[in-house]
Amino acid sequence: MAEHGPPVIVAARRTAIGTAGRGFARHTVDAVAAPVLAAVAAEVAASGRPVDDVILGNCLGPGGDIARISALRAGLGVEVPGVTVDRQCGSGLDAVAQAASRVRAGDAELVIAGGAESASTAPWRLWPPDDGESPSRRYRRAPFAPLGWPDPEMGPAAEAVARRFGIGRDRQDAWAARSHRLAAAAQAAGVFDTELVAVDGVVRDDRPRASLDEFRLRRFAPAFEAGGTVTAGNSCGIADGAAAVAVTTEAVRAGLGMPGLRVVASAVAGSDPSLPGIGAVSAVQRLLRRTGLTPFDLGAIEITEAFAAQLLAVSDELGLNEHEICTQGGAIALGHPWGASGAILLVRLASRMLAADDSRPGLAACSIGGGQGIAMIVERVG
Repeated sequence: MAEHGPPVIVAARRTAIGTAGRGFARHTVDAVAAPVLAAVAAEVAASGRPVDDVILGNCLGPGGDIARISALRAGLGVEVPGVTVDRQCGSGLDAVAQAASRVRAGDAELVIAGGAESASTAPWRLWPPDDGESPSRRYRRAPFAPLGWPDPEMGPAAEAVARRFGIGRDRQDAWAARSHRLAAAAQAAGVFDTELVAVDGVVRDDRPRASLDEFRLRRFAPAFEAGGTVTAGNSCGIADGAAAVAVTTEAVRAGLGMPGLRVVASAVAGSDPSLPGIGAVSAVQRLLRRTGLTPFDLGAIEITEAFAAQLLAVSDELGLNEHEICTQGGAIALGHPWGASGAILLVRLASRMLAADDSRPGLAACSIGGGQGIAMIVERVG
């Protein structure tokens, strides 16, 4: 099969993002993902092309290949396969990158890719007793590094990033207030409406609060260290949600008459496991070298706001224009459904870039537990 050229993203959709235990409290991960897959498939059905594969990122699901289960639940047909990938909170973006690679190589013509997470219904697991006799221990998260390596929890790791890169409390709170203010304004103006897929009537993001300003954020106590600067207010919320896009060829996109985002390039990189919040820096630097672009060439930028300290450190290290980052709010305001968050970045980029009179390329990036980063550059087409 001949190489198809640069792959294109179309039909970028997502669910509302529900705070864990609230809107999607009783929805399994496939129940959250299936409506989005069905919506994306319906948007590209006029192409007449079969869906070659479904690729979904996920971190905490029950196993059993969530992508395949979700595709069946979405009614895509038994002939549509599925594969689930795990690069922790970069999983959704990696799923789209994998789809793009297949389309670029000519191994597929139409792939639905994204991510899904249900923190609310993630199964409880137990580590077996070390000696065969001690009580089992609750499994709370996967290890991000082997024994003997740094493997911090994300909150303390964000504190370490804040200290290492000099990101103070006032600046963190100001960024968190900005995230809520922008997201609440976008929500009120209906900006999110066209990207949202209803799941059992849920069509509104739970978390944005315009009232959560810097004055109120200053009242939050440090969440992870006495005397620290990282609080529940300037951190993301644990959340449920899903997002997906169709990745296809330029010929298919043109035939559909749909606007889209051409995938220019993507990159992954490893970094210091003790400072996982800074992992996106290496991936973006690698991507910029590969494309010959500079931070000044970028327009819309979406970076996962796991913590304000981490986002600001990444921006500072890369020399990004903060005014272009998450201009309609990010994960601090909306929530961070881990396996879906990377795909949500692309949905947000599509919404911003296709509505703007700006031909500059856009950037999506996330830092990942264990010391990794992933990034993708896209440009508007059509």
